[in-house]
Amino acid sequence: MIKQINSLISSRAFGNFILAVILVNAAVLGLQTSKELMSRTGPMLDLVDNVCLGIFTIEILLKLIVHRHRFFLSGWNNFDFVIVGISLIPGAGGLSVLRAMRIMRVLRVVSIAPSLRRVVEGFITALPGMVSVFALMALIFYIAGVMATKLFADTFPEWFGTLGESLYSLFQIMTLESWSMGIVRPVMEVHPHAWAFFVPFILVTTFAVVNLVVGLIVTSMEGEHEAEDNKATDDYRDDVLAKLDELAAKVDALGARK
Repeated sequence: MIKQINSLISSRAFGNFILAVILVNAAVLGLQTSKELMSRTGPMLDLVDNVCLGIFTIEILLKLIVHRHRFFLSGWNNFDFVIVGISLIPGAGGLSVLRAMRIMRVLRVVSIAPSLRRVVEGFITALPGMVSVFALMALIFYIAGVMATKLFADTFPEWFGTLGESLYSLFQIMTLESWSMGIVRPVMEVHPHAWAFFVPFILVTTFAVVNLVVGLIVTSMEGEHEAEDNKATDDYRDDVLAKLDELAAKVDALGARK
């Protein structure tokens, strides 16, 4: 019985079915935000939503039956368990906020689709390196924020009056959102040489440090993809060797009979 259940939940058809249910549920949750649609088809949308939740719950129970305590050794299984558990919380009283989080069921697409899993796993793998980069970024921002406050606080207090305002303005400049016409050119009308501060800041933060973060993520994703390919190759090799051993055993058995 357990082997049959395991074969079912491990099959590609079952995975595609769950993926389809997730997408249908995502569409329904979006439709439920429309007051006009809810007034006309609210009961039907609620029914579809509950059916989808029931399917997710059955899926989790089937996995628990097959894997038992080993179910919780997988991070993706824990993720699915928490998402479905939040959806099962009654939406009354102060817990209504948690019920609003049921749209997070859509994130289960990540645990179903291998390509999306690789992206997330690559991002998680890159986090240790990213911490160092973010620490460097924070140091650069702090130094630049103090300098900007000292240089421009008197003439442009709305942007650089305090350290906090300077850090926020520098963050806007780093994102390149209205940085030239909105902030830097007005500052340069009063301080003509302000470009010598802002241009190196943009070069260091936007084009160097941020791209370093992107590079870390891409490298980690490539590593995860390579590791997955190596695992698939190893599994195929082990399967072939097992079949060869089984064939050799049969040949030996036939030879013993002769």
